[in-house]
Amino acid sequence: MRDFKQLKVWQKAHRLVLDTYRHARGFPTEERYGLTAHLSATSVPSNIAEGCGRTHDTELAHFLGIAAGSASETEYQLLLAHNLGYLAEPDHRALDAQVNEVKRMLNAFIQRLSQEKRPSS
Repeated sequence: MRDFKQLKVWQKAHRLVLDTYRHARGFPTEERYGLTAHLSATSVPSNIAEGCGRTHDTELAHFLGIAAGSASETEYQLLLAHNLGYLAEPDHRALDAQVNEVKRMLNAFIQRLSQEKRPSS
């Protein structure tokens, strides 16, 4: 088991959630049960945390993969919010950069875990 709060990728994913929520407060009230409710940002650090609570690195890698999928979903939802005029260009650019950094970190972590489990030749 790992302490998810110590992982830089979790810290960055958590910051993304906080920033996304801060910006979503400005979305129209009719979006409360639409786009706002479907933003997947919370799923990213949640899946990292769940994977860290598992016993084996293969399970951790599985949940990191789910987190990466949620990060891609969040990337799209932020683009949609921008295209609908709910998210200003500079805010979208900043959040998009954050989500892409988290995706890169997740992919690197998954790669590292898969290399560690391969037997040495």
